[in-house]
Amino acid sequence: MEIAIIAHDGKKADLVQFLNKNKEILIKENIKLIATGTTGGKAEAAGFKVKKMLSGPLGGDAQIAARVAEGKTKMVLFFKDPMSNHPHEVDINMLIRVCDVHNVPLATNEATAQLLLLGIEVLE
Repeated sequence: MEIAIIAHDGKKADLVQFLNKNKEILIKENIKLIATGTTGGKAEAAGFKVKKMLSGPLGGDAQIAARVAEGKTKMVLFFKDPMSNHPHEVDINMLIRVCDVHNVPLATNEATAQLLLLGIEVLE
């Protein structure tokens, strides 16, 4: 299963910590990670194998949305920072819309992301 990981700058450390906390599930379920560029770099530095797309503001969000639409990406974990403005908000909203259109689970915070990962285990 391919899962996309994305995080705003203020949430990248939280996402990497989340991945470390859930490393067992990711390995057991043979999860393949894709990410926007900078987030992917942070995850790689923490020891995760990640296929990196462009940085979010440079089109990475759109690349991930395309993979969702193609049926390749089955889940999106997007740790959004609700306390900051983002110049590429239009791209973020497009990704959320594509997930909704294609009925792909999307978590925008750690609590929801945890439930989604635990749900993978339950479905087994």
